[in-house]
Amino acid sequence: MAKARSGNDVVEAEVIDSEVIDEGLLRRLLRRAGRALARPALEAMELVLDPGTPPQVRLTMVAALTYVLLPTDLIPDLLPVAGFSDDLVALTALIGLHRNHVTDSIRQRAQRKLDQWFPRDRP
Repeated sequence: MAKARSGNDVVEAEVIDSEVIDEGLLRRLLRRAGRALARPALEAMELVLDPGTPPQVRLTMVAALTYVLLPTDLIPDLLPVAGFSDDLVALTALIGLHRNHVTDSIRQRAQRKLDQWFPRDRP
């Protein structure tokens, strides 16, 4: 159970942990995406799973990732320009959190997993 403080309020929430991630499914998805997209995805996963990551960052990452991946949007993507603005806000939040909270140890864990899933000697 993670606790995030916002002013005087305390928010309790369970944050995803390594036991609930289906690594087989994630590996298959990332193989389709390719090594270049797999690195930031694995770093984001490690950031969420890292116990040193502040709870509010973990919750925001999970919420933003969920929003980006869900097929329904607040603003339908069929609307020109405006349809992608809500997705852009979620992606901007993810990029900012990633940039500000990824540590060297998180990068190293993600790199080990990347090298295991995408060996360099494979075409």
